[in-house]
Amino acid sequence: MSISKSDVERVARLARIGIEPHEAERYSIDLSNILTLVEQMNKIDTEGIQPMAHPQDIQLRLRDDEVKEVNKRDQFQAIAPAVKQGLYLVPKVLD
Repeated sequence: MSISKSDVERVARLARIGIEPHEAERYSIDLSNILTLVEQMNKIDTEGIQPMAHPQDIQLRLRDDEVKEVNKRDQFQAIAPAVKQGLYLVPKVLD
């Protein structure tokens, strides 16, 4: 699939991306090459191939969830300017 210079300029304008006129030709070549690669990849028969989440067959070491810090909410809220039902109250910013 080929992308023309005018296609690149149009998409850049729609996306509000500023590109120089001399860059549009390079982008059209690069994008055309990318789409050619995608077309080649789409032609590959992947029937029966399992999708993989990671290229290496590894297992992550998991740890038990355990609380290691003491709850100091009451201590922190005691010095807050305004608190109600365990929540910090802040001034309204937007109407």
